[in-house]
Amino acid sequence: MTAVFVFAPFIVLLVVAAGWDLATYTIPNFVSGLLLAAFIVFAIVSGMSGHTLAMHALSAFLALLVGFALFSLGYIGGGDAKLFAAAASWFGLHDLLQYTLIASVFGGALTLLLLTIRAWPLPLFLANRGWIARLHEPKGGIPYGVALAAGALAVLPYTDIFHRTLG
Repeated sequence: MTAVFVFAPFIVLLVVAAGWDLATYTIPNFVSGLLLAAFIVFAIVSGMSGHTLAMHALSAFLALLVGFALFSLGYIGGGDAKLFAAAASWFGLHDLLQYTLIASVFGGALTLLLLTIRAWPLPLFLANRGWIARLHEPKGGIPYGVALAAGALAVLPYTDIFHRTLG
């Protein structure tokens, strides 16, 4: 139960990002900014060492570089790139690869799910819902923030920061 309180800002902001992306195909900058600010507060309050903090900052920087490379190639949106970096700040270098892999698997599954659903006709009662109709558009994008958030939440209990904080 303590984990829920300690990591509440992380969890809540990821859920907000996923929901926002699902409904609008955007992730506002303030969500990623608050996620990063919450990590900084967490690092200070938890007494994180300077070296560990630097490794978390490096993780965020590397994720931002990769995210913007993917954005420039048109694979993900700018909000996804920023969310990836903000979430990576929480994991540090130790768990960055694990997070990236799980989020990628979730992203692939989400993509396959949406492509499959888009091949079927949308029931009339759902067609009136703007965000559902947008998700169903055959040439519509993939709200990758959902996969990034789900990956982060799935990986969190297995991360170094989780075990150090609650161990």
